[in-house]
Amino acid sequence: MTHRITVTGRAGGTPGTGRRVRVLAPAAALVLGSALLTACGSSGSGGSATVTVGSNGNIFDMPLKLADSAGYFRKQGLKVKFVTTTASTGTSALQSGSVQFLNNSPTGFTSALAKKVPEVAIAVSGLGNPLGLVVSKKFAAAHKLAAETPAAQVAQALAGSKGGVSSANTKAEAGLFLKANGVDPGKVKWVTLPSASADKAALSSGQIDWFITSEPIPLQVQNQGDGIVVVDPKKAPMWAAAQAGYGEVVVATKSYLSGHAAAAKKFVAAVQEANNYLATHQGDPMVMDVARKVQQGVPDEVLKSSVALVEWPASGSMDAAGWTKTLAFVNSLGALPDGAKVTSENWTNKYLPAGGQS
Repeated sequence: MTHRITVTGRAGGTPGTGRRVRVLAPAAALVLGSALLTACGSSGSGGSATVTVGSNGNIFDMPLKLADSAGYFRKQGLKVKFVTTTASTGTSALQSGSVQFLNNSPTGFTSALAKKVPEVAIAVSGLGNPLGLVVSKKFAAAHKLAAETPAAQVAQALAGSKGGVSSANTKAEAGLFLKANGVDPGKVKWVTLPSASADKAALSSGQIDWFITSEPIPLQVQNQGDGIVVVDPKKAPMWAAAQAGYGEVVVATKSYLSGHAAAAKKFVAAVQEANNYLATHQGDPMVMDVARKVQQGVPDEVLKSSVALVEWPASGSMDAAGWTKTLAFVNSLGALPDGAKVTSENWTNKYLPAGGQS
């Protein structure tokens, strides 16, 4: 949930080049104008409108990639280009027009709103937080931990251990689990690492006893025989949608929506159709084919389990109660910026297909 494109220029020029720049300027303007029209969703060959969407390469990309692979976008008359974005580049890409739609986390969305960025959430694309807490096999053996070990017993075992985290959010989410089960997070020796891959390496080398991150990495560690996933959203309900609310939302700028309402309706209709399929066909060949592309090199068994940990919404609709719940969760992580709030002006269901609105 890639990069903001900036066109730079230079006044004047070296001797002998000024005339050439003036001659080429009209042609360059025509090329740039054409590119901007395409980026804003103008009709391309075959009458299809082209839009660009920012995605972050995690499991929440599944409905967007499935909508593309299964032809749901094409059925709506859209041609979609994907650009990989991150928490730090997504909002900039949306503002610059490099992408027209962004699959964004509630934290990223509320952070943008706190900075007065005129964004609007137009559909929910995923619910909950598909996290996994994986312990090393050595630690599991020493504390008699298994996948089915009760949550309270797992939490007690983690007191005094070395836990790896690669973001403030995942550390806070681990803290929520510990506190809910009577363990002070301050009793854990936290080891901050630069990435989930670094977490995995540190676990394998014995530098940490466990780590927490989004799936499929924890399940992949377990599949490789290097650890055991002892906590997931089923065992940690504070991570699941019932308590945490929205996991991912489709976002666009107000300026884009004001001139491209039809494209927005087509986009969210295709995403909702993909979510309906995901909710009822997890693990079938088409879903697995898309999952392999979203998470390359991950075993099918791990992919299937990871997809099942996300709650795929039958409708992309939102409501005030849902946002209240979501903001409470984000705030519990300490990730809500000062002054951040979501009002009825920041989200809408009007672009959803008939019957998909609340």
